[in-house]
Amino acid sequence: MLYQLLYSFHANHPFFNVFRYITFRTSYAVLTAFLICFVIGPWVIRQLQRSQIGQQIRNDGPQTHLSKAGTPTMGGLLILVAVLGATWLWADLQSPYVWLLVLSLVLFGLIGFLDDYLKFVKKHSGGLWPRYKLAGQTVVAAGIVGILYGALNYSTLLSLPFFKNIHPDLGWLYLPFAVLVIVGASNAVNLTDGLDGLATGPVAVAAVAYTIVTYVTGHRVFADYLLIPYIEGAGELAVICGALFGACLGFLWFNSYPASVFMGDVGSLPLGGMLGTVAVITKHEFLLLFVGGLFVIEALSVILQVGSFKIRAKRIFLMAPLHHHFELKGWAEPKVVIRFWIIAIVMALLSLSTLKLR
Repeated sequence: MLYQLLYSFHANHPFFNVFRYITFRTSYAVLTAFLICFVIGPWVIRQLQRSQIGQQIRNDGPQTHLSKAGTPTMGGLLILVAVLGATWLWADLQSPYVWLLVLSLVLFGLIGFLDDYLKFVKKHSGGLWPRYKLAGQTVVAAGIVGILYGALNYSTLLSLPFFKNIHPDLGWLYLPFAVLVIVGASNAVNLTDGLDGLATGPVAVAAVAYTIVTYVTGHRVFADYLLIPYIEGAGELAVICGALFGACLGFLWFNSYPASVFMGDVGSLPLGGMLGTVAVITKHEFLLLFVGGLFVIEALSVILQVGSFKIRAKRIFLMAPLHHHFELKGWAEPKVVIRFWIIAIVMALLSLSTLKLR
């Protein structure tokens, strides 16, 4: 809104020309989202406490987690409000890609909200049945991909990290592939959200990485120089990725150890879905394996654990996801979180290096 309002004065007042620059608006989207979280965070936490929306702790998990029972959850609503508010103020609302990302954030958020509502308000311990949750995620992802492919005539070519002349065309198979990317990212972040600040930090790191990726993808000179696909208008997504980074920083103020509030599925599902959607829009689907490397590792640990137990009746890890394995090995929770953050940062740096190493 501010972008359209203030930039309209640029003809008579050259100062307002600054609002057309994506880098300028991205910076202020970061600050705006951070301030929204920081300012209204205490009020949101009080409302969650007043409504007795508290975390339920599994008895078969690490015993150190039992003290967290009753900690307010569904704090992911705070992140969604901050991202949407900053986007509304600073993004170009005429961009179809911005609206597509907003749609992803809102619809995945609704699925997460329903799951959390059933668990913490209606006290249904299992929440939304996994099959229904997965079906909802798949429908949302399919709708997003359908809009890209049908209305926006999106390419079905793939861009592979480290390779500049290899662009396989999946044809109609690109549709289920893109759906898998979005749904997989949503669930991977959800699985990672198990310790104080564990998911928030890496999502912030991934948001920074994709802020850079979206900007260069939407800039023809940079895209041609780096030999990556040029997507006209994709640079505007840097604003909303920046807003996500700022919102995560603001939420981390309250979510850091010992957490005053947890994200819940209303936060983790849409944040993962948003990262997956950005990856699909910018044609950097495989880059997400590096940008979100930590999320991939956490998801693989669950897949391997379940597969091993079903096939061999033996567990690979003491407990899955992987962060619980290291907790049971004796690592203190802050040590697990900080070391996993380090892994996320290293993976993000590696992902950015692939933009040039081709």
